[in-house]
Amino acid sequence: MNKAILFNFEVEKENNLIKVERSFQAPKDLVWAAWTEADILDQWWAPKPWQAVTKAMDFTEGGRWHYYMQGPEGERHWCLFEYKQIQPQVFYAGIDAFCDENAVLHPSMPRVTWKNTFTAKGDSTVVHVRMQFEKLEDLETIIQMGFKEGFTAGLENLDQYIAAQFYLRKQNKPNHKARVTNYINLPGTTEEAFNFYKSVFKTEFVNGIKRFGEIPTAPGQPPVAEEIKRMVLHVELPLLGDYVLMGTDAPKEMGFTLSKGNNMHISLEPESMEEATRLFNELSKEGEIEMPLQEMFYGAYYAGFTDKYGINWMINYQNN
Repeated sequence: MNKAILFNFEVEKENNLIKVERSFQAPKDLVWAAWTEADILDQWWAPKPWQAVTKAMDFTEGGRWHYYMQGPEGERHWCLFEYKQIQPQVFYAGIDAFCDENAVLHPSMPRVTWKNTFTAKGDSTVVHVRMQFEKLEDLETIIQMGFKEGFTAGLENLDQYIAAQFYLRKQNKPNHKARVTNYINLPGTTEEAFNFYKSVFKTEFVNGIKRFGEIPTAPGQPPVAEEIKRMVLHVELPLLGDYVLMGTDAPKEMGFTLSKGNNMHISLEPESMEEATRLFNELSKEGEIEMPLQEMFYGAYYAGFTDKYGINWMINYQNN
């Protein structure tokens, strides 16, 4: 997570155009999902302390994303994004405009045509944003409203979302010996729960407790929020025999949505990539795939999915 972030912001007034080029240290399918799925967009699209809230989203050609930005005093600014073209994992384009809670457009406010293109660059993804305005006055209005500062802050929120979602998957495992564990997510009570389990089973944590404040940040990326730093990023506790229980806090501020049923996974750590592939292909058949098996930027192969019986699984093969 210490690679420099690519960020270019260019205004071409002669063409009524804003161009943004931004890199993210994550595979393309993750970054694509972060820009096209409402529950993830709501976590990062608005600059703090504002929050994006989706009322309705249909990510299809001809579909719309109706959402609002809510400020710290409860004020709301409604927007409507109409999707015109979508080529999955490559680009999408559409028109963004200000509206009201009923999706009725404000005729006096600027409208802008967006085209967002996604390009894999090694273990990173570059998003190219092209914003075409109808007239120079509209472009200048958006700039005066603080678009550059707000959009930059939102992109930094996405950096934190990516770091939390995938850095915590990295297990401190010295070899490829296969093992099966359980992984639990708790809403800020992981340390309390694991200290309780530690007292019951009279065992010790493996390599202590790792916290969100330990997530490395790239140059230009804001640090993790103070209220989250002490939360548990990862902890391992042997229970009986060779069985290990793992856990993490799942704060909403970092993009997690925790509910009963998705807060426990069976975690498989196979000895080889071939075995990881076999397990993924067979267990995920007819199930729901959250993340297909793929190489992560931290050097491991990871997959997350629910099988056809509703059981949650993680596959994590450390390629080291």
